[in-house]
Amino acid sequence: MEPLNLEKFKSETHRILISKLDLEKLSRVNSTQARQAVAGMVSQIISDQRVPLSLGEQQKLQSDLLDEVFGLGPLEPLLRDPKVSEILVNGKDHVFIERDGILKRIEASFRDDRHLQQIIDRIVSRVGRRVDESSPMVDARLVDGSRVNAIIPPLALDGPALSIRRFGTGPTTAKKLVELKTISPEMMEMLAAAVRAKISMLISGGTGSGKTTFLNILSRYIPPNERLVTIEDAAELQLAQENIVRLETRPPNIEGAGAIRQRQLLINSLRMRPDRIIMGEIRGEEAFDMLQAMNTGHEGSMTTIHANTPRDALSRLESMVAMGNMNIPERSVRQQIASAIAIVIQVTRLSDGSRKVTSISEITGMEESVISMHEIFAFKRKGIGPDGRVIGAFQPTGIRPKFLEQLRISGIFLAPGLFDQTMEVQ
Repeated sequence: MEPLNLEKFKSETHRILISKLDLEKLSRVNSTQARQAVAGMVSQIISDQRVPLSLGEQQKLQSDLLDEVFGLGPLEPLLRDPKVSEILVNGKDHVFIERDGILKRIEASFRDDRHLQQIIDRIVSRVGRRVDESSPMVDARLVDGSRVNAIIPPLALDGPALSIRRFGTGPTTAKKLVELKTISPEMMEMLAAAVRAKISMLISGGTGSGKTTFLNILSRYIPPNERLVTIEDAAELQLAQENIVRLETRPPNIEGAGAIRQRQLLINSLRMRPDRIIMGEIRGEEAFDMLQAMNTGHEGSMTTIHANTPRDALSRLESMVAMGNMNIPERSVRQQIASAIAIVIQVTRLSDGSRKVTSISEITGMEESVISMHEIFAFKRKGIGPDGRVIGAFQPTGIRPKFLEQLRISGIFLAPGLFDQTMEVQ
């Protein structure tokens, strides 16, 4: 007897199941009842096929088919695993995941490119996006806020490619970050006080360094009586406040028209009476409008930027303002930056996969034509331990920040020894 090809049998069972399902009727009942009904149909189809399957094989087949009908197919088991932080699909047979900071390939696969394309379509259609030959790249999000990027042929040469950057199943807290040694308690206490005192911040870091997660955590220190407006390309922020308006950009339609960009949303948000504006990531010409907002009554606003050092972050910000083609003198741009932003926080993903706040710097003004900035806290690396973990210490530089006076005026007082504590990381 020819050995059973489980994948082929699953594909045939799926085809029979789809032909029997009344999807419109299924959509009108609650999900639990629908899953039970479909599970019964799968069991009946397997029984009718008279194929010898073990109990374990039957259960896996049923689970896989339910994921196909109600979820995202082979991605569902990965999305249910809270330890999986990233899912990278480089074509139908190459799936990688990041777990505990380590990237590795797994056995999951899709039937063919068409199957993978269907899963991508299912993801992007839920948030009103599309991906096809006329628009072969898309940024979208899952229900839990996880960010999705997909690119398909003809731009992707080896078939559709998909990346999912996940957020935890529950809100990460400042306490959790301290426990993970991402930041020292003293650094967190100082930043929390700065947020409450409406001191504007810029969070800088590379891809996957944890900028958005850190922005989410800092936002929890914003007083509940303030009104917030968030602006993002793909909605990732999960803020805890009640008085909040969430805005998201819109890509162009099939004719290439109708796009709404971050700058347009930012200009509109100024008419919405926000106390603070939280921008998920600053990428282009909207940088000038964000600086203007921070300088004209929206102190305490926050955003993130891709950069490897605090000084690089300021240089990138300058370049983004120049993208607006407003012919503003270089010195004037730097003065805008120096007066708008007080704190630059650098987050870094280290070689062992851990994330660290590696620098907290204060912008103190201008010295001739240069933005003056000094570091308040830094993470100093000392080497690699026997288990491959980075060894280092969170160290204060000994400099007292100038914004302490602003904290005092706001009724916030930090312990005198806060800027003397070193925290070792083993």
